Amino acid sequence: MTALPQHNASDAEWNDWRWQMRHRVSTAEALERYIRPTADERHAIEATADVFRWTITPYYASLMDPVDPACPIRQHVVPQAGEVAPDIVGVVDPLDEVGHSPVKNLVHNYPDKVAFCVTSECAVYCRYCLRKRMVGDADFMMRKDELREGLAYLRATPAIRDVLLTGGDPLVFSDANLDWLLSELRAIPHIEVVRLGSRLPVVNPMRITDDLCAMLARHHPVWLNTHFNHPKELTSEAREACARLADAGVPVGNQTVLLAGINDDAVTMRALCERLVAARVRPYYIYQAQLIGGTAHLRTPIETGMDIMRRLRGHTSGFAVPTYVLDTPDGKVPLTRDYVLGRAGDHVLMETTRGTLWAEPNPLPPGFESAHPLPEVGMPEGVRTVPTGAPRFVYGEPA
Repeated sequence: MTALPQHNASDAEWNDWRWQMRHRVSTAEALERYIRPTADERHAIEATADVFRWTITPYYASLMDPVDPACPIRQHVVPQAGEVAPDIVGVVDPLDEVGHSPVKNLVHNYPDKVAFCVTSECAVYCRYCLRKRMVGDADFMMRKDELREGLAYLRATPAIRDVLLTGGDPLVFSDANLDWLLSELRAIPHIEVVRLGSRLPVVNPMRITDDLCAMLARHHPVWLNTHFNHPKELTSEAREACARLADAGVPVGNQTVLLAGINDDAVTMRALCERLVAARVRPYYIYQAQLIGGTAHLRTPIETGMDIMRRLRGHTSGFAVPTYVLDTPDGKVPLTRDYVLGRAGDHVLMETTRGTLWAEPNPLPPGFESAHPLPEVGMPEGVRTVPTGAPRFVYGEPA
């Protein structure tokens, strides 16, 4: 088999995170340097062109299996046929982040914490992204005056002690711009902790430079949550990036999304968690995939995640076991029997940490069996949920 050409960069260029950003793969022709796209992938690339941007760093593209469309790296970032298949939901903002935003891109859904979406740009655009409505969209980019408006809200709200910088990805900022933003946050007396949510250690680990780490260390306490989903992503480059952060005193946690065909089995998830711990990264959350339109092919039954958790607890180190959660408009719900009440047909009924009820649309695929099926329960009248059903939704078309 003839090897694919991949890239012709020098070592210095390849290891420059800015070169990686400038040379991202975003056309079928460029993709052919790394993989042999299938007919379904080509169709999906064309069909989603005006719906949800796709782009891949050369580094991350080099991790893809060139001939296997089931490669977990490919499924993360190459448009798939399932994205344009009918879906039971058509939600663009399932957590009502817009409704919880007092100013542009600042989500205040917890009394003492905010998520500040400081940019809409990412290094890659994951196909299951919670914020498909905004990532890659110039309308959601943040000008400096808009960042200042968010900072003014933070100064005026003394209950806020914890700020998560997210997006998009805040590490696409230059060191100077990120230093300015962190300095502004550190000048607010009631803000105790700043967290960064970034996938760059996974998809562009060259970004984690000594200069970046030294700058972050000037603003401690700074935490970073990254986003590995599969053991294949834990390359030597990614592990070295995480080590540089840890050496700079930045605690690194990991948030995984449970994805069908990628990591929805206990063997893969245990390998991921144990390799994270070996890389000094604390497995933090496993998220149930959100009800974003066009992601049905990646969502799993909640019972799948609960079964995986049963096969992690007691079978590996306790600190290697993350918490399995579902994000709802009423906050994160731990997906344990303490909160999950049972299955009401195609919905899973649960109590949130705020004492409210939530019914998550989560139909079981034909023939699905769980070692620990949820009890059947009735659906309470008026329970909050996400509308489903006809007309079935195709992402990018009106519901």
